[in-house]
Amino acid sequence: MTTSAYRYIARSFRQTQGDEGAALRHERLLTWRREHTVTRLEHPTRLDRARAVGYRAKGGYVVVRVKVRRGGQGKRAIIAGRRPKHKGILQMTLSKSLRRIAEERAQKHYPNLEVLNSYWLGEDGKQKFYEVILVDPDHPEVLADPKIAWIAAPAQHGRVYRGLTSAGTEGRGLRWKGKGAERFRPSRARNRRATRRVQTKVIP
Repeated sequence: MTTSAYRYIARSFRQTQGDEGAALRHERLLTWRREHTVTRLEHPTRLDRARAVGYRAKGGYVVVRVKVRRGGQGKRAIIAGRRPKHKGILQMTLSKSLRRIAEERAQKHYPNLEVLNSYWLGEDGKQKFYEVILVDPDHPEVLADPKIAWIAAPAQHGRVYRGLTSAGTEGRGLRWKGKGAERFRPSRARNRRATRRVQTKVIP
């Protein structure tokens, strides 16, 4: 059985994450840190992952690299006396993942495009780097391709802000199915509203 080119690309990227690729990884991160928060690229850095999540080398596709700061939400320390656990400054983790935040930043930078998907690229002690794939819903090549023309539908407008991407679906808990996941569909907010209406309903 022959090995595909994408398998070799994936293997070479994994080698950069080990000890033998420390020099190359350090050089890459040093360059990425000096760039803007959202940087447009000519070609994907990880072609195997880009192809797997929907990228095609044709008109209408845009690839950007986004950097996001690591860690939880920063809070100022409270001067008055409190127990550390009640100060509200420790373990303040956002409900959104850093990957989802990176997608939203890319969408804000390119408002005329729609986010298709994203994948992890690298990280250092302070920041994480993601590559985000965006698609132009008005591009002729996109509209002519039945595999991606669905993104031009009005229901897909602003999809990254409504949790319709892969990272958004995971963050909303829609990867869980079966017992224990009854309140995740259609959304947790919808179930909270339904529960509130039942509790406030007056029974004669």
